Amino acid sequence: MKVNIDTHSGFCFGVVKAIDKAEKELANHSTLYCLGDIVHNGEEVARLNALGMVTVDYDEFAKLKGKRVLIRAHGEPPATYQIAEANQNNIIDATCSVVLKLQKNVRLGYLEMCTRNGQVVIFGKKGHAEVVGLVGQTNNEAIVVSSIDEVELLDYQKPMRLYAQTTQSLTIYKKMVDLIQENYLKHHQTNPDFVWYDTICRQVANREESLRQFARSHDVVIFVAGEKSSNGKVLYNICQQENKHSYMVSSAQCLQPQWLLNANSVGVCGATSTPMWLMQAVAKEIENICKQI
Repeated sequence: MKVNIDTHSGFCFGVVKAIDKAEKELANHSTLYCLGDIVHNGEEVARLNALGMVTVDYDEFAKLKGKRVLIRAHGEPPATYQIAEANQNNIIDATCSVVLKLQKNVRLGYLEMCTRNGQVVIFGKKGHAEVVGLVGQTNNEAIVVSSIDEVELLDYQKPMRLYAQTTQSLTIYKKMVDLIQENYLKHHQTNPDFVWYDTICRQVANREESLRQFARSHDVVIFVAGEKSSNGKVLYNICQQENKHSYMVSSAQCLQPQWLLNANSVGVCGATSTPMWLMQAVAKEIENICKQI
């Protein structure tokens, strides 16, 4: 039995930056508050909580006074910073640079559309932290579409600026763009005022093809990700497309011995929110299970 860990899996640079900032703050201060889970992985959150990080929701955040608060890689809307300033909290901003650039562009697109009776549309998961931050750049007026089917509900008599959550599928996004362009033509808009922006992080998008190859090259694939990980769901679906013997787990304790029966090779991979130490723990447990079956 051979167990291989995908070297392309694991934290993206934005998450690495956020974790690094959190660890440095915790090394110098006994307590650090984090607005929401620093990463959508329960195991990693628990590790940092043990070091003194306290995860708070928005209601709890609004009550904090004079505390050190980490803004995670997903970013936040302007209202969050206004609350922090009013409460004299010290913000440690770990917003991913790719997300920061997208927030700025969404804001500019919104200001443009305000002058032209247009609309800002964001392809992303409704309620996701990054999407909440993006919508906040538009005074909460942006339209969020989570699937290709939802573009039928857009107003094709108005100008449109289209952006995508950084971790969305590039393949699906391009199909969405094509459909929107077709819909403008159906509504007799032969020269529509429609501009779309390729805002998907390439460190995420480029993992798709390498993950497909990785999934095909193993008898069994164990995909490690937190239940809240949007990126994890997308990448896991890719594994399933390439290998029907793909299984998703949040920790080594979730492994089922029957998955590994008659397998000569097992591949372990994960989301951009999955720490390498967790994939290594899963790989070690797979080896232990295989010695017993």
